[in-house]
Parts: sequence; structure tokens; C-alpha cells
Amino acid sequence: MHQNMTTMTTSNDRLQTTGAIEVTANEAPSTRSDRAPEPTIFEKSSPGAEAITFPALDVPESRLPDELLGDLPRWPELAQLQVIRHYTHLSQRNFSIDGEFYPLGSCTMKYNPRINEQTAALPGFASLHPSQEDEDIQGALELLHQTRRMLEEISGLDEACLQPAAGAHGEYTALKVMRAYFRDNGQAHRTIVFAPDNAHGTNPASCAMCGAGAVAVKTVDGYTDIDDLVRLIEQHGPENIAGLMITNPNTAGLFDKHIVRISKIIHDTGGLVYLDGANMNAILGKARPGEFGADMMHYNVHKTFSTPHGCGGPGGGPIVVRDFLAPYLPVPQVEQDADGRFRLDYDRPKSIGKVRSFVSQFGIMVRCWTYIRACGPDGLKNIAETAV
Repeated sequence: MHQNMTTMTTSNDRLQTTGAIEVTANEAPSTRSDRAPEPTIFEKSSPGAEAITFPALDVPESRLPDELLGDLPRWPELAQLQVIRHYTHLSQRNFSIDGEFYPLGSCTMKYNPRINEQTAALPGFASLHPSQEDEDIQGALELLHQTRRMLEEISGLDEACLQPAAGAHGEYTALKVMRAYFRDNGQAHRTIVFAPDNAHGTNPASCAMCGAGAVAVKTVDGYTDIDDLVRLIEQHGPENIAGLMITNPNTAGLFDKHIVRISKIIHDTGGLVYLDGANMNAILGKARPGEFGADMMHYNVHKTFSTPHGCGGPGGGPIVVRDFLAPYLPVPQVEQDADGRFRLDYDRPKSIGKVRSFVSQFGIMVRCWTYIRACGPDGLKNIAETAV
């Protein structure tokens, strides 16, 4: 390198300058997408090739009657190394956070700390079966219980549920809890749910799935228009308002400075405030939704707590609610008895029931727990400071 002028060739010719040294960032994708198409595994097939050789059987052959047999499937025939290379080449065509920069700040493709993966791969977690008895999985149940407690503390709300399998599923689950609460209190007519016109599309979609009517509230300079909110409440009738779904910070990247006032307006109608936690990264350890008016919320653990979410899954959308909504949460909930033992609690008569099989996205919750414990309170605050 020459100190006065150094240039490195790149694919996009964007020049970055630092002091007297000029360097072009190499952002050429480390993929095979610009090479010849990868043949399909069937095109690579060669009759007689074997990927695995099985040992000879030491038991007599027992054939099914011919009338029960169909034609053999057209399986590809390849050597093991051919199979490995084929799928490795295909994987290299995918966009990966390990190889490239992904600019969407709040959503998927975040860096997934390797300590998370190491923890999730521990045999005591990875080798469990979801149908094991409670006494056989005390460590796993304790981890889930601790995760609940940490999410409650971070949110400033009272009880968390780890069951929802993704963010939108968390919205749906919370709205089902909201609807169950109003039905139980003789207010099933409360079906109107407001959401700012810059809300995530999943907000009105979740309302539709739960039989609630989504009504858009205007925004001004990215903030919820309070005058329009008041007008809409009068138009639909305060007695019909179920609640408000709001993201804060919102999709414009702005923290709504009127959130306490907005929450009070909704609460004065008897409605509830739901926080879409998509942008919690910006307020971790700095502000708690329960303290600025939220009654319920969901986390996107792939956005806030570094769990993997590439290619659409697996996700995790835990919800947290105030104590008066807790009886309606899905089952099972992980509880701790007086003797210190952990158990799955299904005895919740007012629960909306199950919203997924087994007990949460367990491997994802292990990664979430690891990230929170590794960061600690000061680290979580630093995340918010860095994000903003």
C-alpha cells in the first residue's frame, strides 16, 4: 500500500476514504450466484452410485406380497461426496449474514452469537423430547421459567407466556387474550382495535384473524395523530373500543413522545393498549412498556435477543401482560412450586387454550436466555444506546 493513494478493486466501485488512504470496500457477494447454474440432484444422478454402504443383514429376508408393492420411486443415485458438494453449492447461493452486510435494522438476518448456538447444542437441551415427564426436564423448565421472569422485568409487565411461535403469532395470541378478557367481563361488543396507519401489516391481519375490526389512525410527521384518535373514538363509541395496537419506537424510527397521553385516552374508554415490540432494541433497559401505558406486548426474539430467523424460521414471539390478563394466557405455563420444583401448569380455567404444540420454541428460548444472561442489565442498556 502507498500511503498517498491505495485503491482496491471491487464489484460496485464505491470508494471509501479514510485520511490519506483511499480504500474501496469489497462487497462482492461470496456466493456462486454469478456462476453457471447448479444442476439438480437428479441431473447429477448416475445409475449404481451409492452414498452409503449398509452392512450385510444377519436375519432372513421377509418380502411383502407383490400386490402391496408399487413402483420404486425415482431416487437419485450419487456418491456421498457428490451429495455434500451439491447442497453446499446451493447453500452458498443464499444470502447470509455471515458473509454479507444486511441493512434492515430491525428485522431478520441479525448476527447470531456463537455462544447461543453452543448453549442450545448442549446435550441436556438438544437431546430432550417434548413428551418427557416434568421431573425429567427440570433444567429445561427452570430455563423457561427464568426466561419468563427476565422478559417480565424488561417489559415492566406482570406475566409472560413463551408459547407463541413468531411475532405475528404473538399478536394473534395477545388479541385472543384481549377478546377473552372482554367476553369474560360481559363486554364482548368491544371489537374495535385502532392502529396507526404506519403500523406493521401484521397488526390489522391479526385483528381480522381474531374477529376484531381494525381501524387506522392517521399519523402526522410519523407520530400518531391524537386528534384523529379522539375523533375515531367518538365515531365508533367509547363503549365499543377494545384497544390500540402501537409500535414504539414506531416504523418511522420515532419514539412517540405522547405515548403516555395516548395510553390514557384508550384506558379512559375501558380499552387496552397493546405494544408491538418489534423495535424493542431501541429501548432495552431504558424504558419499559408497562411504565408508559402498555397492558400487553410481544417480543420478536430474533429482532431483540439475537435468535436465528433466516429463511423464515424458526421464530419466537413471547407475550407479556398485566396481572388481570394473566388468567387468559395459553397453557401450559411453567410454574415453580414451594419446594422449588418446576412443572407445566394446565389448570387455568379461563385460558384461551393451546396455541401451539408442546412447550414454546424451546431451542430458540435457550438462545434468548443465553443472550440476556450474557449481556446482563448494563449490556442490555448498551444495546439500546448502540441501536439509537
